[in-house]
Amino acid sequence: MDYISMCKNFFAATNIPVSLLKDGRSVYSALGEMLSINTVSHWTIYPPRRNPSFQAFSPDIEYGMVEIEGTDYVLVLGPIFSVPVTQQIVRQFMREIVIPLDYREQLTNCLCSIPRISHHQFAGYLAFFHQCLNHKEADLQDFYTEDEIYARSRNERQLNVMMENLENENLHNSYHFELEMYHLIKEGDVAGLKKFLTDSKIILKEGKMAHTPLRHTKNIFIGVATKAGMLGAIPGGMDVEKVYQLIDFYVQECEQLQTIEEITRLQYMMVIDFCQRVGETHMPSGISSEVYQCMNFIRTHTNDSITVDDVAKHVHRSSSYMMKRFKEELGIHIGAFITRCKLEEAKSLLAYSKKSLAEISSYLCFSSQSYFQNVFKRQYGITPMQYRKKVQKTEF
Repeated sequence: MDYISMCKNFFAATNIPVSLLKDGRSVYSALGEMLSINTVSHWTIYPPRRNPSFQAFSPDIEYGMVEIEGTDYVLVLGPIFSVPVTQQIVRQFMREIVIPLDYREQLTNCLCSIPRISHHQFAGYLAFFHQCLNHKEADLQDFYTEDEIYARSRNERQLNVMMENLENENLHNSYHFELEMYHLIKEGDVAGLKKFLTDSKIILKEGKMAHTPLRHTKNIFIGVATKAGMLGAIPGGMDVEKVYQLIDFYVQECEQLQTIEEITRLQYMMVIDFCQRVGETHMPSGISSEVYQCMNFIRTHTNDSITVDDVAKHVHRSSSYMMKRFKEELGIHIGAFITRCKLEEAKSLLAYSKKSLAEISSYLCFSSQSYFQNVFKRQYGITPMQYRKKVQKTEF
């Protein structure tokens, strides 16, 4: 059977993306063909306990796979979305399969054109492919029932570990420590958090999260990053999209590190960073709700070429009205606040990314690299490159 031709015909008929892998390598991708680029994903195809199976890599981006029995081919159906495609989903997908930013608009159009289907409908498509390719019927109920032997084995392992930990008094004791830490992040109390982390005398006992110390430390880091965002930053008023981006960034940074000491330093820096950002987003006294909404709108659109009119439209007010309110309450013009937020974002990019000055300038929508450098130096007294060298020498 010509599997590639079948994939092309299915995509043409349904507009649902389909890919074909051979020995783990992509030999056809409907999205890749549409975008005229190589869209080989960097995610791992996990060996399924049944065929066909679901492969969910996030709550909003889902795939399904059908192993073509007796061959080296695997058919991958997706991505499939049961919710509207948002910019957050587009960015997450771009990171997942490493698509350059230049393709963002084109990819957005592609993803938005994919018909939304329910999980049950998706299972039906997988069952259809399974019957066509492997000449076997798949009961849709099988997709939602766990293999009995696997479930029993897992439960036995869990019970044995729990009994062993009780006998050895290897019990978790980090609950109250974590509650206090995430409360301080939620309050944006940087000084209090630093003092708490420095003065804490608790010897934390954490469960075994992996079979090697390095992987264990990385898994702990991922848990702390997620909880710092979900239990601290978001309840503290930080923009949800910004929190998710920050979690993604720190987890990716952690995965690149190769020593426990480096991960520990990064974890300390991360919780302080979350706390500082929450402190910055708390509504100051004397600030109206309209001005505060405008401030948050500007902070979350630093990579867009926004104007005073855009900011005013966000709260359904005129530009002249919001310019007056901004000046009265903050003492600066809206344009100056937009520039300040872009420069703060530039500082983060200089410190924690390898982007060139040209890339940072373009990303933050400055008119030119030279203008960006001049504005940065006027604001902070040093050039962007001098700032980057300075912060990269800092020991955390």
